Amino acid sequence: MREAVLLVGGQGTRLRPLTLTTPKPLLPVAGVPFLAHQLAALRHAGVEHVVLATSYRSEIFTETFGDGSPVGLQLTYVHEDHPLGTGGAIRNAARGLTSGSDDPVVILNGDVLSGHDLGGQIAFHQEVDADVTLHLVEVADARAYGCVPTDAEGRVTAFLEKMDHPVTSWVNAGAYVFRRSVIDAIPAGEVVSVERETFPGLLAAGRDVRAWKETAYWCDVGTPEALVRCSADVVLGVAPSAAYLQAGGPAWFGHPEMASDDVEVFGGSAVASGAVLGPGAVVDASIVMSGATVGAGATVTRSVIGANASVGAGAVVVDSVLGDSTTVSPGTHLPGGSRLGLTT
Repeated sequence: MREAVLLVGGQGTRLRPLTLTTPKPLLPVAGVPFLAHQLAALRHAGVEHVVLATSYRSEIFTETFGDGSPVGLQLTYVHEDHPLGTGGAIRNAARGLTSGSDDPVVILNGDVLSGHDLGGQIAFHQEVDADVTLHLVEVADARAYGCVPTDAEGRVTAFLEKMDHPVTSWVNAGAYVFRRSVIDAIPAGEVVSVERETFPGLLAAGRDVRAWKETAYWCDVGTPEALVRCSADVVLGVAPSAAYLQAGGPAWFGHPEMASDDVEVFGGSAVASGAVLGPGAVVDASIVMSGATVGAGATVTRSVIGANASVGAGAVVVDSVLGDSTTVSPGTHLPGGSRLGLTT
């Protein structure tokens, strides 16, 4: 049985106030929890059993996906009592795996939507009999990332930190295939980083670490701006997802009757069922969650309107985030970059 581990334990602090009530992987992207897109990609790649490495508000994952049958997978939940880093979280989650020592295990970060050929990455890993195979994506400017140089045969030669003059434009995209025995060799119960400790340690020991190079759609939803962009890309058909079954279009509505003639909704916006759009409302490239209200003549652009939040009539909200149950008064022009409902 092909297995995977999804790392979903982070607190998502850069997405507050949205993550004060909802874990980052469960925030809506194109009308479904973000995690649904990753689970669909895993199922499409032939994965049958997924271990969710949870920590922050772990009970909500179980409430949302149960045993996995609604998404065609077997799900196991393994809780992390305190932060263990990426490597420590993977090792802790291994308690839920059933694979043998030489079997491949897919590891995904719970905040990345990738359109790459995950099934191809797994097949390549098995063909070359690698210890670990990383998906690398090419970026225009690698200075914001640690870069990963490779040789002519696709073997990783180093893991380099951020630098002013990167030696390659290929960077770690956060999707791995591990040999199970490599996971078991990570120290249990310790804080370990796969990027800074496990991977460099494998290279130093002469182990076979390979690169699956594929420049496909890739989005890290770690910020409100990225969350909005990723959701819009899925709705518009720019980002492929087996969890979004509609054709690309200007917007997604929880109920078709919400797309009335007296509102304008476009730019890949996603408006959940239970939301209310007043006459003359304009919603562009935004996420409007369940129970939210956008008043008559109000404009919402590249923003997230949280559950049960309210944008008053004639208000203008641009590049901002409204947490759950927050309010923007009628006629208000909210400054770009605003975050209402933000508490620590």
